[in-house]
Amino acid sequence: MSSEAAPASRKWFAFAAVGTTFLLVVASTAFSLLALPVIADDFDVTLSVVGWVVIVESLIIAALLLPLGRLSDVVGRHRTLRVGVAIFALGLVLTGFAPTFALLIIARIVTALGNTLVQAVGTGIIVAAFPSEERGLALGAQTTAVAVGAAAGPLLGGLLLDVVSWQAIFIGLAVPTAGALAIAFWALGPDTLQDPALSSRFDLAGALLASLFITVLVFSLNDPLGFGLLSPATLVAALIAAVLLFAFVRVELAHESPMLDLGLFRVPEFRQGAFIRLVSFTASTSILFLTPIYFLGVRELNARSAGALLSLFAVGLTVSSQVAGRLYDRLGPRIPVAAGLLIQVGVLLLLATIDLESSIFLLAVAIIGNGLGQGLWNVAANSMIIGAVPSASFGVGGAFINVNRTVGSVVGQAGATAIVAGVLSSRGFDIPLGDLLENPGADEAFIGGWSATYVVGAISTVAILAVALFTGLRSKDAVAVTPG
Repeated sequence: MSSEAAPASRKWFAFAAVGTTFLLVVASTAFSLLALPVIADDFDVTLSVVGWVVIVESLIIAALLLPLGRLSDVVGRHRTLRVGVAIFALGLVLTGFAPTFALLIIARIVTALGNTLVQAVGTGIIVAAFPSEERGLALGAQTTAVAVGAAAGPLLGGLLLDVVSWQAIFIGLAVPTAGALAIAFWALGPDTLQDPALSSRFDLAGALLASLFITVLVFSLNDPLGFGLLSPATLVAALIAAVLLFAFVRVELAHESPMLDLGLFRVPEFRQGAFIRLVSFTASTSILFLTPIYFLGVRELNARSAGALLSLFAVGLTVSSQVAGRLYDRLGPRIPVAAGLLIQVGVLLLLATIDLESSIFLLAVAIIGNGLGQGLWNVAANSMIIGAVPSASFGVGGAFINVNRTVGSVVGQAGATAIVAGVLSSRGFDIPLGDLLENPGADEAFIGGWSATYVVGAISTVAILAVALFTGLRSKDAVAVTPG
């Protein structure tokens, strides 16, 4: 093997280790959503209770991503990935063998911890393995792995649920996960990047405050206990989150080796990339959240048909993420960000016109368009963010990217819920979304909330596009790429 071929092989070996793991993590999460009704039947719990299978995982991931990403910069990202994959596999096995619902939740906590460790370091490992001029290619390939997992989870899971139990599927997922662990040991060498300053003094106070802030924020926006977004309990939680954020900023500014260097927000690429992803994920998530309700609760499609339609998102994401990576490496972020956001505006406006009898083909076009748009702006914005982070801090940089996505997604889901529920309530339908067809006129009220949600999403996307283009989103010639 030539000296030039060896580094090329090593970067793809590193991608194989991370990409395989990301695919399995995302597929497992997607399948867990599909299996919720079956799990509820098996343990004789309500759908609102079984929702904690997903909620507890989301909370743990959101709370621990930044601290574990920063810690990985000290103890080693490769080591952290291996530990994370092993814990994730253990969680899958425990999930399959859980005899009670309480033990199932504990098993999902174990799974979430492994998932968090993987997400905290995966992006950093891939970016460190590729040269800076191929950063878009690297992140585009990572997004492709995520898209394949997002498609495989509901498609394969839906087919397998007809012939085997959900427990068997979770246990079965542990087998390829063990294979991913073997790849991680084989493909990844010893860790070489560490932060000596951080090794001497880890920012424990910053880590604790970040975890508490994100937990309270996600919990209040998700409203898993059903208090209502404008209830006193939710408003108090929002106030507590604001206080925690203020304390976090004060601690980080004073710490000699902060968990998250807030000075990064003075770098235009980092600030713009974070802002683009936060707002754009808010609008894009509303599509992913409401379309399954429309298919199952309004149009009465079966789960297999709905799953096939929803998987079109992953098809669009796979195609555009590859294009976006190459565009970013050649031209910079302006073109892929602008193209992606324009596609998203078109998709949102198309969805705003959907009614009770619209062609399913139009929905399919919108879903694949959502994937196409997200792949373009997301890969470019990711590249902007990680390109502003010093190589010794790629762990926390990658973790920040995932936290940024999580918060945007939670805000999008909470916003869509609030708008749809508000329209339903204003028309006299204070009912669960699953009861739309059992109440005459409720489906039309839902469509009113659906349209309002997408109009708001289109307006916010146009706003972020204007801000991005007119506040200095730069072309390739003007971008100073951080050595990686």
